[in-house]
This record gives sequence, C-alpha cells and structure tokens, in this order.
Amino acid sequence: METKEQGGTTAEATATAGQASSRDRIRVFLIAGSNRRQYDCPGVDSKARALMLRMAQMMPPEWEVDVEDLGNVYKRPRIAPCNGCVSTSMALCTWPCNCYEKNSKAEPDLMWNLDMYPRLDLADAWAIIGPVNWYSSSSTLKLMFDRLVCMNGGNPREDLIKHKDPELAMKLEQSPEWEKLSVNHLEGRTAGFFCYGDGGGDEVQGDGRPKFLKHKEYFDPEDEPFENMRDAYRPLVWQCRYSGIEVPDQLWRYAEFGNGGPYSLNQAEHIDDETYKQFDEWVKHFTEHVDTKGKVPPGQYRAYGYKQPGKFWEEIKLKYRGFKIATGKPPAGSSPAIQQERGLNHDATTAVEKSTAQQKDIQGLIKMRGTLQK
Repeated sequence: METKEQGGTTAEATATAGQASSRDRIRVFLIAGSNRRQYDCPGVDSKARALMLRMAQMMPPEWEVDVEDLGNVYKRPRIAPCNGCVSTSMALCTWPCNCYEKNSKAEPDLMWNLDMYPRLDLADAWAIIGPVNWYSSSSTLKLMFDRLVCMNGGNPREDLIKHKDPELAMKLEQSPEWEKLSVNHLEGRTAGFFCYGDGGGDEVQGDGRPKFLKHKEYFDPEDEPFENMRDAYRPLVWQCRYSGIEVPDQLWRYAEFGNGGPYSLNQAEHIDDETYKQFDEWVKHFTEHVDTKGKVPPGQYRAYGYKQPGKFWEEIKLKYRGFKIATGKPPAGSSPAIQQERGLNHDATTAVEKSTAQQKDIQGLIKMRGTLQK
C-alpha cells in the first residue's frame, strides 16, 4: 500500500533515502512496530499500523513525513539479527551495519532492503508505535534496535578493517585514531514511543491469573515485572538516550486497549474515542516538541548517500580464515586460537551449519564428561 503523505509518498521517501535532502524542512519517520499484517497469517492488520497512518495525517503540512510498517508478510525478508560484532570489538561493528547487504539472496535483510539506515539518518525525529508482547517490545522492533547498536560508536571506516577482519578491528579499537571515529552517529535526534497492551485476554480470570493454570503458585499477578507498563519499552528508550537521542518523558507513553474483552474484539476497528484521545495527545506533544526543536544538524558520517563498497576479495579472505578455524588452525595469537588452546569453545568443525549437539567434537566432549562422572 502506498500512503499519500503531507510531503510526498512513502515510495518517494524510500527512493530518496540514499540521497541528500534538497529541502530544509523538518522530516519525521513514523514506524509501526507490530509483527501483524493482514496478508496471509494472521490475516488482520495491527493497531500500530492504523495509529501510524492516523499520525501521518496529523503532521504539519510543511513537514516531510516518512512512514514504514515492519509487519511480517509471507516471503518478505525479515530484519536479520545482530551478529554481536560489537562484543568482539566496537571497531568491528560498522556504521551503517555491514553484516548484511541490500537485496542479498544468501542473507536477505529488511533493514537494508527498506533503506532503514538512511531513512533514520534523514529524519529529525522518529515516532515508534508498537505493542507490548510478553512484557517487552515486539521481536521485530527488538531486532531493529539490536541492529542499531552501530549508531552508538560504530566504525564508519570499514576500509580500515578490510571489511570485517576481527584482528584488524581489535587493533584499531586500541589505537589513538579510534577516538575520532567512534561517535554517536545519530546524536541529537528525538524519538517518541507509544506502546500499548491488550488489557483483555480470553484466558485471564478475575484474580489476574490464567484460568487454565494448574500450578497457580507459579504465577502471582502481584509480582508482574512493571507497575507502569511503558517500562516494557525501557530498553529501547535507554538505548536511544545512551546513543544521544532525546526521548522526553512526555513522549514515552503506554495505553491499554480492550479491557475485559476477548482478543477478537480488540482490533483496530474497536479502538474507542478515549484511546484515540490519549494517542492524539501524545501526537500533539510530539509535534510541539519537534517543531520547537527544529532541524537537527547532520552527523559527520552519514548513512544516506552511503554505498556499500565492493568486498569480493575481503570475503574470500574471511572465508579462508573461517576454513582455517574450522580445520583447527586459527590465526596465531587470535582469540579463536587462544580459546582453542584453552579448550573453551571446541570450534574446530567443518559442520558449522549443524546443531551444536550434532557436532562430533561436542559429542566427544559430552561423552568424556559422562566418563568422568562415572
């Protein structure tokens, strides 16, 4: 679905995401973070999508408005998971993320396919709307924010680490040059969060426990994690604040829908006037704050205009490194070599795609453990 915006269309916003903006207008990026879409399973669109589209119509006509729904659609790529490069070295985590690439057949990734990095970079403010799923954000939103670890200190010069060389990254991270490179790349932007929960539930009884729970002592509703359910989004809010992105308290809201009713009667078409009033108030605060703040100066290293460099030979070298590790000959002095010497990971295997429990070396370790126990 192509949605007409105040400042253009969603298609136009995506198409220009990799180019410098020629306008000096405030730009906002509205994101629906539910996993649901009306196509295939589950067959019904989310409340997050309806609220996002409502918000788009409420934005000032002079603003540029970009919208995106991250819901799952059959055969559409998902947001690929973060590989945790930062835990090997901050310099291995590049800005923007180079673990994946656009239109990859081997590892399709929605973040790159939808130009999410340049679109987040172009925007002066983000508005994120999503459900609370099991006391947390949706898995889609969590994946997106995991992948945004690179906005906080990510390496903007992958050429210095030959695309993805762990040993070079560790060396760079310990060099004086690193301090100039490792910065908050999206510093100064504003993010607003509107999260919501389903207050009904077919399975919940009067005391707050699931009615089919056999061991009722296992679940005490008095001990549920949050007094204020907006805290389910606290990890995302704190990640933004940690990365220099402003999240004012008034732009971090929670609403509860469908109290006392079944899930089937708690769809977007069932949102009542009182709930819309809460949402519209949040949108009003968001608009006023962003308008008062105005345009945000761009960072030194931009995601828009960025083109992923060719990496054919670098990938060949990395595959050769992986082959050496798989055959028990990791680079001398490297972490894999030290861990192998100390018997920490038992990673010398060419069956890396198999389950860990299926790998021969691990099976041998388990049998040895059983022998020692006897």
